[in-house]
Amino acid sequence: MTNRDYNAEYEVPEDRKYSYLFDDRMREYFIRTFMDDFVNRDNVLEIGCYHGDFTQKLLAVFPKVTVIDGSSDSLAVVTARFADKVQPVPGVIKDISFNAGFDTIFLVHTLEHLDDPIVELGRIAGWLNSGGRLFVVVPNANAASRQIAVQMGLVEFNAAVTDAEHTHGHQATYSLDTLGSVVRKADLDVVRTGGVFFKPLANYQFDALADSDLLSPEFYEGCYKLGFRYPDLCASIYAIVEKT
Repeated sequence: MTNRDYNAEYEVPEDRKYSYLFDDRMREYFIRTFMDDFVNRDNVLEIGCYHGDFTQKLLAVFPKVTVIDGSSDSLAVVTARFADKVQPVPGVIKDISFNAGFDTIFLVHTLEHLDDPIVELGRIAGWLNSGGRLFVVVPNANAASRQIAVQMGLVEFNAAVTDAEHTHGHQATYSLDTLGSVVRKADLDVVRTGGVFFKPLANYQFDALADSDLLSPEFYEGCYKLGFRYPDLCASIYAIVEKT
C-alpha cells in the first residue's frame, strides 16, 4: 500500500476507542514478561509509539528511548509528554537509517500495520548491534475472546482484518504460526516465542468490569499465568529475535 495517511489512521470516531484500560494493563504485562530478556538498558528503540503509552512503561525501565513513527501527530504528543527523555525520529521504516545500532528494539502492536513485514523486519534487524534483541508483539488472531467473537458472527474468521482494524492501518492479523513464518522468512534468529495473558473477554468487557468486584487482582494474575500454559489463546503473542 502506498500514500498512507498515518495521522488519519490514528484518528478515532467519538463512538469508538483506539486504546482501552485493558491495553494499559497489557503493557505492564509485556514489560514483566520480557524483563529478564533485556540485554542493555542504555540503547533502546521503539518503533510505532502512538501517544506514548508503552513509551511511558519503557521509560520506567530505560533512561531514554528513541521513538519512530510515521504519524507526525503522534510524535508531537510523545515529545510533549516526555521531552528530553525521548529522541523522536519521524518517518517509516523503509526511509530511515541510523549511524549507530541499537541493543534493544521494540516492535509492539506495530508489525500488523506494516505493508511489507518480511522486508521491513530485515531492515529493522540491520539496526541491531551484535547480540542485540528485537521484541515483536502482535494482537493474537486465536485469542479466546476473538474466537468467541467469530462464533458470535461478529468477526468473519480468526485471522480476518475487521473494518475497524483496517481503518486504523492493520494489514494482517497474526497467529503464532504466521508470526513465526514471517520472522523465519526474514532470516531472523528466534530466542523464544509465546503469548501474554489468557484472554476470555473482549477489551470493552474487561473495561466495563474494571471497577466492579467481579475481576479481582487474583483473576488478572491467574489469566497472566495461564497464558504461559496456553499461549495460542492469549491476548497478544510475541517473538524475541536476537542478532548473532
